[in-house]
Amino acid sequence: MTDDTAGRKRVRAGGRAGNKTRAGSAAIDQMPWRIPVNPDRPTEPLDADGVQAIHKGTMRILKDIGIEFLNPEAVGLLKKAGCKVTGENVRMDEDFVMEMLGHAPESFTITPRNPDHEVVMGGKHMLFVNVSSPPNAWDLERGKRSGDFETFKEFMKLTQYFNCIHIAGGYPVEPVDIHASVRHLDCLYEKLTLTDKVVHAYSLGAERVEDVMEMVRIAGGLSHAEFDARPRMYTNINSVSPLKHDFPMLDGALRLARRGQPVVITPFTLAGAMAPVTMAGAVALSMAEGLAAAALLQYVNPGCPIALGTFTSNVDMKSGAPAFGTPEYMRATQMTGQMVRHYKVPLRSSGVCAANVPDGQSMWETSNSLWAAVQSRTNMVYHAAGWLEGGLIASPEKFIMDCEVLQMIQRYFESPIWATTEDDIAFDAIREVGPGGHYFGCQHTQDRYQTAFYQPFVSDWRNYEAWAADGAHWTPERAHRIYKQIMAEFEAPEMNGDHQEELKRFVARRKQEGGAPTDF
Repeated sequence: MTDDTAGRKRVRAGGRAGNKTRAGSAAIDQMPWRIPVNPDRPTEPLDADGVQAIHKGTMRILKDIGIEFLNPEAVGLLKKAGCKVTGENVRMDEDFVMEMLGHAPESFTITPRNPDHEVVMGGKHMLFVNVSSPPNAWDLERGKRSGDFETFKEFMKLTQYFNCIHIAGGYPVEPVDIHASVRHLDCLYEKLTLTDKVVHAYSLGAERVEDVMEMVRIAGGLSHAEFDARPRMYTNINSVSPLKHDFPMLDGALRLARRGQPVVITPFTLAGAMAPVTMAGAVALSMAEGLAAAALLQYVNPGCPIALGTFTSNVDMKSGAPAFGTPEYMRATQMTGQMVRHYKVPLRSSGVCAANVPDGQSMWETSNSLWAAVQSRTNMVYHAAGWLEGGLIASPEKFIMDCEVLQMIQRYFESPIWATTEDDIAFDAIREVGPGGHYFGCQHTQDRYQTAFYQPFVSDWRNYEAWAADGAHWTPERAHRIYKQIMAEFEAPEMNGDHQEELKRFVARRKQEGGAPTDF
């Protein structure tokens, strides 16, 4: 299917490569599975001198101040590479950093157990990832509550169901009712059976990372050599801003990099709190933290797939609370996009908000952050659907409302909207209708009306009288109804029975062995 025609077709929920749904029962009609391609030139607030100024500032931080690597193995590797090491502080010069970055691929492909859900990371491709890591959930019926396993599974079903969600990232909500030592085993089993999309491993100790890699291998029916031969899953690591990388995340990143699995490096810098209050200073600090880890991974395995992320925003200086979807957040994302393109690696950003419930604030802040991702030519958008309260809440209603925006972005990218062929100029139709007529009934419209425009599944584009006469459901209420219907009709994607049985045996054995330690 070409980029020109992909968006003109609409399919029942789940799509050809998505989950199965019973004929005629789908909660929504949605756009088909596809990897969006962003045709726009990126927004670039920095001129060439500005890019060089932030680059030089970044390199100066790395050379003169250094980064604390709280991982002895990483420190030893960088010392061997010729970096200046004092205790845990590592300083590296520009030549070393740029040489290491020169090995990193500009794009790469990740292939999950269902190759129809393969994704491309880099170039003009844009991938949307589900909400990841909130400790709490919120919905219209139950309100705010701690995360649990059943809610976790509900979000995994939403992740599979929506074609505009391309990757099953971290836990959409933390299931605190499962002991932390075995939580990763239960969660990854459900993730690998309820979805067939690309999955993620938390870098929180060697056992968790090794278990997830093995479970992904088993679920795909892969040999060890086949798993190592190409990217099959990934991890995301955060620095400890300012200027630190911790032990478990570096350990996990090194383990994946050695096996050719992608690592997304995302400093979390809030201007005025963990970074300078100026956007240029915050971006320079963030780049220094990200490039230091990137250089380490490329030294260990030249050419291993990596991406650089941004989570740079501002804070409310009266309370210290994070602010998201702000003008500062948008500009920081655009500026980071310029810098990451300068270093020629893929870019990750996020769809975020600080609102506590799925209200107007939540949507304008999330929309601002999503469109900043478009403007910065982001390749992977974390938390693209479902995020509330600065990452403390995952909401199914918000998930569905955000998916509406994601589909609008996908439609916005499609060339039929902005094509300028003679047929699109529509001279004959304009002559046919003439002055004072209308285009509802002309042949040009009749030939195209079913595929011409984006059709919403949450928004209601009727006037107030028609809307009120039909029950007057607010958008979150409509989203809640859709969420409930999706849960009722969801069917998991097919999985090879032998692979699933082997996966069950692996989980049972690792639980018997005690799972992962919880004392780091």
